[in-house]
Amino acid sequence: MRIAEISSPDPRSVHGETEPHQRLLSQIEASIKHIESLSANKTSPAKTASAAVDLRQCLTQLSQHAPFPNSLKLHIWKLSYRLWNACVDLSNTAAFRSSSSSAVATAELRHIASDLLSLAGDVAGVPSPSIKTASFYYKTGSIWHSLKKLDFASMCFERATDLVSKIDHSSIIDSSERKLLLDLNLARCRTAWEGGSDPNLVIALLNRCKGLLFGSCEHHTELTKQFMAFGKSLLSKKSSKNEEGGHNGNLSNLSESLKLMNEALEVCEKGLSVSKTQEERLVLKGLRWKVLRFIAAIHLQKEEFESVIKCVKVLRDGGGGGGGDNGGGDGHRSLSVLAMKAWLGLGRHVEAEKELRGMVIDEGIPEGVWVSAVEAYFQAAGTAGAETAKGVFLGLLGRCHVSAGAAVRVAHRVVGSGGGSEGSRVRAKVVAELVSDERVVALFAGLEAAKDKVAMHAVLWNCGADNFQSKDYETSAELFEKSMLYIPNDTENRILRAKGFRVLCLCHLGLLQLDRAEEYINEAEKLEPNIVCAFLKFKIYLQKNDLQGAIKQIEVMTTCLDFQPDFLSLSAHEAVACHALPVSVAALSSMLNFYASGRSMPTAEVTVIRTLVTVLSQEPGNEQQVHKFLKHAYIRASELGPDCFFGKEEVGRRERNWFAVTSWNFGTKTGQSKNYQLSGEFLILASDFYALLEGSSNENNVMVCKSLVLAASSMIASELQTKTAMSEAEVKQAVQLLDRAGKTVKSISAGNFVNDDQTNTIESDLFFIYTFCAYDIQGRLNDIGSQLLSVKSFATSKACKPHHLLQLGLSASQGPRSNHQVATFSLNECLSSFLSSPNPDYQNVALVIRKLIAIASIHKGDTDDDAVYGMYKQAYRIMIGLKENEYPIEEGKWLAMTAWNRASLPIRLGQIEVGKKWMSVGLDIAKHVPGMEAYKACMEDLVSSMEIKL
Repeated sequence: MRIAEISSPDPRSVHGETEPHQRLLSQIEASIKHIESLSANKTSPAKTASAAVDLRQCLTQLSQHAPFPNSLKLHIWKLSYRLWNACVDLSNTAAFRSSSSSAVATAELRHIASDLLSLAGDVAGVPSPSIKTASFYYKTGSIWHSLKKLDFASMCFERATDLVSKIDHSSIIDSSERKLLLDLNLARCRTAWEGGSDPNLVIALLNRCKGLLFGSCEHHTELTKQFMAFGKSLLSKKSSKNEEGGHNGNLSNLSESLKLMNEALEVCEKGLSVSKTQEERLVLKGLRWKVLRFIAAIHLQKEEFESVIKCVKVLRDGGGGGGGDNGGGDGHRSLSVLAMKAWLGLGRHVEAEKELRGMVIDEGIPEGVWVSAVEAYFQAAGTAGAETAKGVFLGLLGRCHVSAGAAVRVAHRVVGSGGGSEGSRVRAKVVAELVSDERVVALFAGLEAAKDKVAMHAVLWNCGADNFQSKDYETSAELFEKSMLYIPNDTENRILRAKGFRVLCLCHLGLLQLDRAEEYINEAEKLEPNIVCAFLKFKIYLQKNDLQGAIKQIEVMTTCLDFQPDFLSLSAHEAVACHALPVSVAALSSMLNFYASGRSMPTAEVTVIRTLVTVLSQEPGNEQQVHKFLKHAYIRASELGPDCFFGKEEVGRRERNWFAVTSWNFGTKTGQSKNYQLSGEFLILASDFYALLEGSSNENNVMVCKSLVLAASSMIASELQTKTAMSEAEVKQAVQLLDRAGKTVKSISAGNFVNDDQTNTIESDLFFIYTFCAYDIQGRLNDIGSQLLSVKSFATSKACKPHHLLQLGLSASQGPRSNHQVATFSLNECLSSFLSSPNPDYQNVALVIRKLIAIASIHKGDTDDDAVYGMYKQAYRIMIGLKENEYPIEEGKWLAMTAWNRASLPIRLGQIEVGKKWMSVGLDIAKHVPGMEAYKACMEDLVSSMEIKL
């Protein structure tokens, strides 16, 4: 909502105002008017930011002239309110609300409006000026805070605090002004908190707020919520603090959170004592319950279980709290969970079970809540059950005979089925301790216990496998390690022991304990060296980020007796997953070597190369390698035959098309990055791949032609970039490329210009680039006749456009290999095309005429030449009948002045008629050029005087 303006007399009408005041206030008022117009017209936000900079500079200069008379202060107040209202209008604009830069700009303008009020200070006739100025700063600071500009927000809040600190708070009776005092301090607390200030400062500011409650229930509620919000914030940071600072840091954090919650509870209790209505009491009572629940949760995390029980009891009884209304307790669903966990922490499972049963009976409690509670209870009680089974079994060992079969049955019962849950993890740990006890291991000594030994190994192995599948590698590693105790250490079981070591290597790989994983795989390799061991070593090198070691291990894998190429493919996938692209490239490159030897491979060679190119494409800077493998693919296709290499029918067509498109894309990409040499090589490959497509359609022919033409263009661009002249071999290669493209590009240009404007434009540009490149290459061969023939051929085609001829003409008229014949022909044809258009582009017409005059002047001389004179006359005839300013004025002036100046030399040589001819054409042109009236009069006088002399 808008803030009402304060009327004040115009300071410019006040006697005695100094000149700097008038100038600065006028500039400020002008800037504010500009901002108001922006608000009305919804103009670009960038203009708002610029206006803010101007205002800030004027305000800085104006502040140097303080203090001011009261009339000037009133005017500053009026300007401030106008600026504020303009900001309100800007903020209400949808375009400004959706732009963060606009929000920052309007916030800066609000800040300037607040600074204007602060600069004016106290104004006679304005009630509570300090409160109003502080309100401006508070609102501006709140906006800065919402924009996460905490430094600016803090600055505004501190300025507002300074203003209100000079006011006697006891004299304030207006409730809104009292609310402002509290809100201001609370806002300052929040900004300091989020800005990471000293926590002691935040607490001091919060305590200062206690003196601004004024006995208001609403104020007590607000302060309670703020204490609680800070306490919750600390509580939410507990986990991260625990990870960074350890257990001590966690306890400190919880203690600080508890202090804040206790402060919140104290303020809430005082609010209940001053509450006057039932509604106020209900609000504060609900807030009090919420604070107590948080206090209970903090005590639970601090493992102060007795305090949790006390909090829950107070909440359920509903006692205390003041206000004269203690009836009814808090029935929040979290109380049962808090109480149950506290009883479990105290080891009183009976009371915990009562709470749990009460939660299950209560249908209002969500399923997720009581399921979580059941899991917590089972975790505590289930662990005790497993420990009891272990203790009983070990106790029996010392008192009576126990068979190995009984040990297997007990282990199987304690382990249960499945893995991954916390309960199964605890049971698995108990079993691991049980089976590793030397008394239990002794039960399986001897041949009579051989079957039981196998059974115990199976129990432990299966449990370890379940936990491994659940990715609980620590538990599975412990179980697999204990299972090794039940494998006979003989030659027959050597392979089984090697298998155990390999699976232990996998577990420690999952735990990223790479050194231990390497120890286990080394042991496995001693027992049974094979490709699996070599591959696991490769995985360890990958995890260690030892790329060179991984690449060397790829070579080791290929020397294994049981090597299969599938392991190279798998290695490449593993390397991609670890973002080790050089290793993946090495694996796939090694795989390519086996195709040349004629070995039967599980994957087609074309698939391997395609994967290689895809992997290399994921990182920049690999374009050279990509080109190498694409070229390798083309060579292999040429050796084996396209059908054999790419495949037949639709599959083969898609593969060929993929390589063609990839070569084209890399050609255009490297061209855009100005790597023209490599771009040309890619494009040559693209033309070769497109040519391999069976039954090449017109579209493929177009792509072949495009690739060849652009390849030649890249060679020319590379020369310009490197400033190194093309060698004879390169020129010869460019000629061959253009010869291959020549027939195709002409046939395309002759047949495709029908209906599709976009296709027409593409093919037109293609023929133009071809002609441009052909002209350039022919110029290098000094084949001037072929240059003119190529341009004439292009000019007579459907692909020819006026702007193409203009470019050719301009290029031919300049440079070390200029050709004035080509330039003259192209520009004349271009001029004819422009003039034949329904709406000629006279800017380009004027450019062409100027160029033709320049070419004719250079190659014909500056004498009375019919060609040059004809161009001026043609320009004059073109200008006749045109609207004013339709022909470029500057070009018209140039024609008139240069034609007039050409008369000077003949007149000096006594060739009066020739000079008069040039003067006449200059005068005729000047008559059709606006702004040459003075020159025209002078010209007419000179022509008249010359006729008199004659």
